[in-house]
Amino acid sequence: MSLPPGFLEELRNRVPLSRVVGRKVTWDNRKSNQAKGDLWASCPFHQEKSASFHVDDRKGYYYCFGCHAKGDAVSFLRETENMSFLEAIEALARDAGLPMPARDPKAAEKADRRSQLAEVMEAAVSHYRLQLKTAAGTAARGYLDTRKLSDKARDRFEIGFATDQRQGLFQALTAKGIAADLLIDAGLCARPDADDARFQRDGGAPFDRFRGRIIYPIRDARGRCIGLGGRAMDPDARAKYLNSPETELFDKGRSLYNHGPAREACAKGAPLIVAEGYMDVIALVEAGFLGAVAPLGTAITEDQLRLLWRLHPEPVIMLDGDTAGVRAALRLVDLALPLLEAGQSLRFVTLPGGQDPDDLLRARGAAALQALLAEARPMVQLLWQRETEGRVFDSPERKAGLRKSLRDAVSRINDKDIRRYYAEGLKQLEYQQFRPEPWTPDFKKRGTKAHGLSPRTKATLLARGEVIDAVEFMRESAILALCLRHPQIIGRFESNLAALDLATAENRAFLQAILHNYAGDDSGGLYRHVCEAVSQDTVEKLMTSAHITVLPAIKPHATDEMAISTLAEELAKLHTERALRKEIEEAEEDMEGLVDEGLTWRLTKAAEARNRAVKLDLDEMDEAGEDRTELSAQLQSLIDGEVWIKKRQPVLSRSGLSRPVIRANDSIEMPEIDSLDGESPAD
Repeated sequence: MSLPPGFLEELRNRVPLSRVVGRKVTWDNRKSNQAKGDLWASCPFHQEKSASFHVDDRKGYYYCFGCHAKGDAVSFLRETENMSFLEAIEALARDAGLPMPARDPKAAEKADRRSQLAEVMEAAVSHYRLQLKTAAGTAARGYLDTRKLSDKARDRFEIGFATDQRQGLFQALTAKGIAADLLIDAGLCARPDADDARFQRDGGAPFDRFRGRIIYPIRDARGRCIGLGGRAMDPDARAKYLNSPETELFDKGRSLYNHGPAREACAKGAPLIVAEGYMDVIALVEAGFLGAVAPLGTAITEDQLRLLWRLHPEPVIMLDGDTAGVRAALRLVDLALPLLEAGQSLRFVTLPGGQDPDDLLRARGAAALQALLAEARPMVQLLWQRETEGRVFDSPERKAGLRKSLRDAVSRINDKDIRRYYAEGLKQLEYQQFRPEPWTPDFKKRGTKAHGLSPRTKATLLARGEVIDAVEFMRESAILALCLRHPQIIGRFESNLAALDLATAENRAFLQAILHNYAGDDSGGLYRHVCEAVSQDTVEKLMTSAHITVLPAIKPHATDEMAISTLAEELAKLHTERALRKEIEEAEEDMEGLVDEGLTWRLTKAAEARNRAVKLDLDEMDEAGEDRTELSAQLQSLIDGEVWIKKRQPVLSRSGLSRPVIRANDSIEMPEIDSLDGESPAD
């Protein structure tokens, strides 16, 4: 009897080898590591005193270092139970709860067909690799050079290039005797639609699916090429990435990029890192993180999640720090909750600043990524983030709603022990979020809050009483942090930033390093240059300050629009606060002489400008609504001083003497006024 394709693989996936062998042997707990699927026992095939029989549960193979017996679950049953091949298959099928397939006289023919398709895929890989080395692949090699991909890495991952020819692969492989229907069934070529003009011209001859693309071969756990991924060289291409269609060999939802090498690395203790794309995996492997895989252009499916857990009990999901990456992580939480088992979970790393692993490794190196892996968050924290982020819990009803949503999520976990631990973990997070502020008994002032300050609070500028300096220092820090996190917006404010006079020499050096080194949206390059100019400790101290980390525009999901609005607001506040203080100082000098309405008008206008920067008038906010462009223009006008009058003019005092009203700034102007007996100068 011939078995249908994939049936044996399904049996191996459902029935771990350790379960089959464990019925015949006793595991040596001193040598075994069951969490990693690395098990040892005395050999059941010969007499021995030491445990030399090894079972690799992830690969599904056993080997005895004494008698050299080896095989899989089927061969183990045949040797120990004296079963035939089909009897062993039937036993495994009963164990897995799978019905035996009906007899299929065409099964052998299908198996032969799959072997032929695999050979065609290998021929295509060889063709594409050759094209990358020809003159036609010059642009593709240039792109790979910009991604710092060495020749060794290109050979390791068998990267190729599909020329922008309609039938380049088709003609090359058919010339070698490969049938056209095999090329079509392998997903390498396709027939045009009958209504396509080219159908009439070339008689409906098949055309290449991959054209003008860098080619990444996709291999299964056994090393067979089952599909291809292609990145378009043309920036205007309809699809940046294109995968092979579903074929007899390729099932996108049940495959992983770099599956086989990652399995070997994880068996040797490497962490399993799940990235988003081909280049992310290649960059991770080249940096020494060998257990890296990627789903194939889709959200992780249930089948892929089960594959990941076969490779490692706790994969690390490393997603880009942009909004799409965070959403993908939250969707994965919903998928994983019902499938959790003891010792089997997920951890999550969100990369900073919207970077992907390739960006981070090029900007900060492998040590930075290793530090992020060490701080990977358990799934319970991501579940809490999903249910609480962006919501306000200022009433009992809202808190009760949160508890209900958390309870509903936890109820989806099938394992009762895991369900209980999740409930406890979420309860602790809820307590930390909503616990009341501590009170201490005070017999002199009973009922007052504890007023002792923590050492960290005492060290702040505000606690030391330096209120004005502290406010300005925090604004300056926010401006620097926004520029460092969003270099793509610096050009819009370059003139304002260049004219900015910061309070400390350290901040001035920081700003100069930013202005001298920013280039477009290369946040990684700017970060590196600024660290070299002012020291990495200074940069990290700024970016981890409490008043910086709470800024929404600093967080990974912040948009350019949010960053522009926040930076304009901080510049406007800093400008108007300093202008108001300067006007007050000059007013104090003027008050030593004659005091007139012009003096109070100047102070009023300065205060109004400052108040508008700190909090725009409600009418203006209503008019602006969601129009961020208009709001940014209002803030820019405060920075540029357009709310002030532009040129100094003399004003008559009540004594009839002419004296200047404003001496602080030549950009300030007042209208000529003949008398102050009527309306105020502002009218």
